[in-house]
Amino acid sequence: MQRKGANISLKGYDDIFSTEQSRAESQQERVQEIPLSELHPFEGHPFRVVDDEEMMKTAESVRDFGVLTPAIVRPDPDGGYEIVSGHRRHRASELAGKETMPAIVRDLDDDAAIILMVDANLQRETILPSERAFAYKMKLDAIKHQGERTDLTSAQLGQKSWAVNQVAEQSGDSRVQVQRYIRLTELIPELLDMVDMGQIKFNPAVELSYLASEEQKDFLSAMDYAQAAPSLSQAQRIKKLAQEGECTLDAMCEIMNEIKKGELDRVTFKTDSLRKYFPKSYTNKQMEDKIIQLLEQWQKKREKSMER
Repeated sequence: MQRKGANISLKGYDDIFSTEQSRAESQQERVQEIPLSELHPFEGHPFRVVDDEEMMKTAESVRDFGVLTPAIVRPDPDGGYEIVSGHRRHRASELAGKETMPAIVRDLDDDAAIILMVDANLQRETILPSERAFAYKMKLDAIKHQGERTDLTSAQLGQKSWAVNQVAEQSGDSRVQVQRYIRLTELIPELLDMVDMGQIKFNPAVELSYLASEEQKDFLSAMDYAQAAPSLSQAQRIKKLAQEGECTLDAMCEIMNEIKKGELDRVTFKTDSLRKYFPKSYTNKQMEDKIIQLLEQWQKKREKSMER
């Protein structure tokens, strides 16, 4: 029986080398210089890009040394590329008069892109409460879309949630704090801006997030009426009124117009501003006693004038 010869085709050295080289190159991410005009901001990007002093410093650095860390982008179906990480570097490049910037192109789906975008921006030193709030929410939704089970039906009760735990572990905040930040996304823009500017503190803001949009608008009027920001206690009571269906503008104005305990219990004067009204030999206690004495006399005089 005649033995059949094996039909084997042996590749040359150059063929083998080129195949291995092309395979290695395909596995490596290449940095490309991409025109700034072809780079578009990430849809729903929650982090603000403002031309502040820090941005001017970044632009100056880009002008002198270029962009040292490439941006991460992904192909945009409508043309060009969508920035995943590098929005501030992109703006700094514009201000520096650059026409291109270095970037790495990755083929990312929406969920992977959101998670990468959030994680990259959470490394910044200064993040506004609203930025962190929407970033956490976007990342949580992305994890949910990836098929992980989660439950956000009651953030304040702290029910178990694998997805929330993932966001918490990767951000450094507790799971409860992550849930509380996400509550801020329920605030109307006017109130959320006040939180960012420090006019409303974080904890009262979380309580106010449970109010309906129209109730929140009425609360703005109550704040304006009282010319005061809410304490945690006031916000909790207003939230309770909302839960009971009794959150009217009048009720909120009444609560907001209350004198806060700290304001009622403490009046502070600088010693230097009082010293000029007393003999140099007076001690602080003697000044205090004299002030009380004069106030008592003033009160008696005021009462007599009211009786007339």
